[in-house]
Formats: sequence, C-alpha cells, structure tokens
Amino acid sequence: MNFRSIYAQGFARVAACTGHAAIADPPANAEAILRQGRRCAEEGVAVAVFPELGLCGYSIEDLVLQDAVLDEVEEALATVVAGSAELLTVLVVGAPLRHRGNIYNCAVVVHRGRILGIAPKSYLPNYREFYERRQLTPGDDERGGTIRVGGVDVPFGVNLLFAAEDVPGLVVHAEICEDMWLPVPPSAEAALAGATVLLNLSGSPITVGRADDRKMLCSSASSRYLAAYVYAAAGLGESTTDLSWDGQTMIFENGALLDETERFPLGDRSAVADVDLDLLRQERQRMGTFDENRRTHAARTGDFRTVEFRLDPPTGADLGLRRRVERYPFVPADAERLAQDCYEAYNIQVAGLQQRLGAIGGPKIVIGVSGGLDSTHALIVAARAMDRAGRPRSDILAFTMPGFATGDHTKNNAHALMKSLGVTAAELDITDTARLMLKEMDHPFSSGEPVYDVTFENVQAGLRTDYLFRLANQRGGIVLGTGDLSELALGWCTYGVGDQMSHYNVNSGVPKTLMQHLIRWVVSSDLFGDEAGRTLTAILDTEISPELVPGEELQSTESKIGPYALHDFTLFYVLRYGFRPSKIAFLAWHAWRDQEAGEWPPGFPEADRGSYDLAEIKHWLEYFCKRFFGFAQFKRSAMPNGPKVSAGGSLSPRGDWRAPSDSNARAWLRDLERWEWPAQ
Repeated sequence: MNFRSIYAQGFARVAACTGHAAIADPPANAEAILRQGRRCAEEGVAVAVFPELGLCGYSIEDLVLQDAVLDEVEEALATVVAGSAELLTVLVVGAPLRHRGNIYNCAVVVHRGRILGIAPKSYLPNYREFYERRQLTPGDDERGGTIRVGGVDVPFGVNLLFAAEDVPGLVVHAEICEDMWLPVPPSAEAALAGATVLLNLSGSPITVGRADDRKMLCSSASSRYLAAYVYAAAGLGESTTDLSWDGQTMIFENGALLDETERFPLGDRSAVADVDLDLLRQERQRMGTFDENRRTHAARTGDFRTVEFRLDPPTGADLGLRRRVERYPFVPADAERLAQDCYEAYNIQVAGLQQRLGAIGGPKIVIGVSGGLDSTHALIVAARAMDRAGRPRSDILAFTMPGFATGDHTKNNAHALMKSLGVTAAELDITDTARLMLKEMDHPFSSGEPVYDVTFENVQAGLRTDYLFRLANQRGGIVLGTGDLSELALGWCTYGVGDQMSHYNVNSGVPKTLMQHLIRWVVSSDLFGDEAGRTLTAILDTEISPELVPGEELQSTESKIGPYALHDFTLFYVLRYGFRPSKIAFLAWHAWRDQEAGEWPPGFPEADRGSYDLAEIKHWLEYFCKRFFGFAQFKRSAMPNGPKVSAGGSLSPRGDWRAPSDSNARAWLRDLERWEWPAQ
C-alpha cells in the first residue's frame, strides 16, 4: 500500500461546489457542473455535491412547470451523465424531474456514465418567502420505488444509500435544503442506517444571520450523527426579484469544520476536504448508544436500500492531505479556543481537588515541589482550590527535596514560587538518606563508582514519595500527586513508593504538552500576582528534567524517552480514536514535516519550533507502542483518583481506559512493519 495515499489511509476526499446559476438554462448549468466536476476529479475528489435544482436554478418559480424547461433539464442531465463517464468523482446534482404526474425536487447521484439513484426532497417549505408546494411534490413517502430517466429505471426514494465497495466506510446519503431544518431530518435516519457522508443540496436564500444558523445545523448534524456533513448553497445568478444568495459551502466532520469557501463569490467555488472514515467508524463503534438508537428506529432505518458502486480511487498517488492536523491535538492553535480550553482544564482540576478535600474532612495538602512544570502546576491548582474553599494557603505544606543532581535554578524557583503563593514551605534534603540506603543495599555508588542506574534514580524518587506520605500522616494531610497523563502513558514514573502514587492526583488527566499552556494561562489571568507570575514564567523556560543523575550536563528527559510533542500526538489518536500506528504516522508526518506550515499554539516560543522527518516519527512511534501497550499498563491499573480533563481521554482504569497489565505490543508493531516506508 502507498503510505502517502489518503485512500490507503482511510480518508475520502469530498467537495461542496457552487457557482453562477443560469435561470432556466439547463445546458449552461450542465456545462458549469461538468467544468467543476472535471476539476474535482483531477484533485482526487470522491464525491461532489452541487446546489439544489442546480440544472435549472432554484429561484425559477412557476417556470419549473414549463415543459420546455423540464425537457431541457432531462437533456442536460443526460449531458452530465455522459460527461461523467471518465470521471472519478460521484456528482450529486439538483434537478426537477417528472414522475407519476408530479414534479419532484431531486438529488441525482451520477457516476461514470450512469445514474446510481435519485433522492427526492422530503419536505417542501411553504412559509415566509417559500412557496414550493405550489409547483412541487414532497417525497417523504417515497421509500421503495424507481423512476424512469433517460429511458432507464433507477432507484428512487429518500431511503437510498450509495456505498463504494472499494473504499471501506464511504456510504453517501443526500437530502435537500429544508430537510436539514426539521426535528428529524432524513439524514438522521440515514446515518443510523449506515451513511457516513451526508450531503445537502441547498437553495437557501440569504438573510442576516442565516449563514450562522446553517453552520450551526451542519455542525450539530455531523456531531450527533457521527458523520461528515457536506453543504452547498445556491449563489450568484439566482433571481434577486425578492431575495439574495450567498453560495455558502462547508464541510463538517463529527462537529468540526474541515473547510468552507467565502460567501457571495463571483465564480466557481468549492470547499474540499478529506473526511476521515476511520474516525467516524471508530466513534460509532465506541458509542454504543448510537446503535441502540438505530434499534429504537429500526422500523424506519431497516428499509434503507444500498446502491453499490466502484470508485477506483487513485491509491497510488500522493494527493496531499486536505484537512488541518493540529501539531498538538491536546492544544488547539486557535487563540480563543485555547484560552477556553485552559480555563476549563484548570477549573476542572481545581473543582476536583476542592470537592475531594471537602468530602474527606478538609485535610491539609502535602506536596513535593521540584521547580519543574508538573509540580508547579499542581501547586497553583492547590492554591486556587484553597482560595475557593475559603481556607488559608498555609494549609498547603510544600516541600522541596533536593537530591544528588538537583540544580540551583530549579530549587530557587521552587522556593520563590512557594514564597510568592504564601504556602507553608520547607526544604528536606534527601541526599544523606539516599546515600545511606544505597550503602545498605551495597550499591556500587556507595563505593565511589559512578553507577547511575535505575536503582540509583528510583531510590531518590521513592524517598521523596515516602517522606511525603509520612509527612501527611504526621501533619493531618493528603499527598497531592503531580505526575501527568503523558508520563502515565509511557510509564515514566516510579511505581508504588514513587511519583506514580499519591492520595489524589490533579494532573493525571493533563498531557505534558498542555501543561505549559495552562501555566501560561494562569500567568496571563493574573490569578496570583506579579511575583508569582515572574517565577512561573521562569519555570516555563526550564528544560524538562528529572534531575536524578549528577554531572555537568543537565539530564534531559526528552533526550532519553523522546519528544513529548510526538508522544502526545500518538497518545491522542490511540486513546481517543484507536487508530493504527501507520495512520498515526501518516497524520504526524503531515503535521510535523515542515515547521513553517500550519499554525502553532499561541505563545509557543519561536526557538522551540521544530520539525520531524518520517524516520524520527516512526522510531518514536515504535518506542511509544512498546512502552504503552507492552509495559506501562500495570502502573495505570493502580493509579490514584484524579479528574478527567481532556476530551482526548484519560488513562484511569475506572474511566476511559481498561486494559490487561500483562498484554504486549506485537499487533501494533506488526502494523508498522506492513508498510513500505517511503524515503523522505
């Protein structure tokens, strides 16, 4: 399989097209549709949707009853069908068609020289500016028949699904304009019946505020139906006798906007995006209530008919990726959204801790403060929880516990932060106790040998936690954990008597890549004053390090276990969507291969902006899989309580993630071996 092919990676490219309508001129409209259809095919688009009644113009009014127009519509449709013979793209066009003495407003699904099927508009608006029932017949009761077009009988009804037999998960349904605005749209039933790509051919004249209403409905539909929703509205060229038109096009997937075009365009426009069919499938199979809803409505969803077709997508071609992939999926690049996420994440942690303290009698908080990101953030969460509970911050007993490799910079930052927050601060040097333990264990270090193995490191980590628990016993407190979601994913924590354990861990749902932005948000919100803000800023500029091994060079965590940027990227897609590693590599390559492309989170330091090539991405993916699936679960199975923070998920065995502690990583590693990895 071609690693760089979107179709090999579970995507399908879709388009929402609009342009200049020609009122009552079907030949001109047919040529315009084919012009855009050819362009879509060149770009590798699987499905393209066009506006309502696009072959004659939506605002045609009573002219739609004229035989001269209807005859030309059928001829123009034949032109589109013939012109599609060599095209990859499924064209979904709007046309008024005669059937059993009536005229129906139809979505005609055309592919490679034939009509696959035709879906009539279910509900015709007959209020305010709309008068469709004057000319047209509603199709809501059309569910099992055929219609004769161009001398051929084709499936006709609102219960049609169009499935690509060679693109797993690509199942299309079409509805028309007003259908979307109702309490139970046809697309709701279609999604329950299996449709993943929902199309809307729309006329929809524009009035102030209506564009936002459409957007809200499309976003909501895609979110509730766990589907893609592709919308194309009529634009310039429609009659402005009493109305105006904006040509709005947009593509949503599971609530997220993938692409849209500017409104009121002068010429052809198309929103184009790659829909993640794997993501939609994963969402549906995880959300058991989705299928329960289908069973509730089985009387309606059970009679849907599936028309199969063969797309023959260009799986050997690199078409690029037409969707935004965040470098940091836990950290949105949009400034407003990031601020909202930080506000919510911080207050989730604060509220969780406040509730826990209140529920167990209001003990003091015992916390170890290293001067690093995680303990810093846990401390400012604790301080805010005390403020909200009306308790003095002196009820926070904060200890900095230097060891063999603790640097002055981090220790000074820890003291400065504790002082500025007004907590009860103390320093407890563990060096002598650690030296004694190593001596009694007959560790080589005690004989002067520079052996800095895992025992040497964990003696220090374990002593710190041991002291904190005994201090909590002594002083009527609970130990507040500081380890984050990323460390739990990799198992980068000392089990039991170590930083894996606490009485309550406010950071267990926060990934490392979000932590710095939370602290930055606290500083910008001025929650603790200037002095604390300056110290927090200094901590943000400090290299992530466990500070366990002595030496001149600072011990870098990421130089040993890999970049948290890539690990958090992998964690998000493993935890939230269950993607296979090869697909995660494909997404990571598009997100990280060029540091100049795409957007970075607001406030992200210029000096820290980098890129990763495919070899690096694959290497750290393998490392992640070995640790996450093959090693670290036993630490997560015994993790303390703590609040879920991100929609990306948590690793609590009582929440999002349940897995055996004695599993292995072989299936994930074999997936990486199946692919031919391209050169850079």
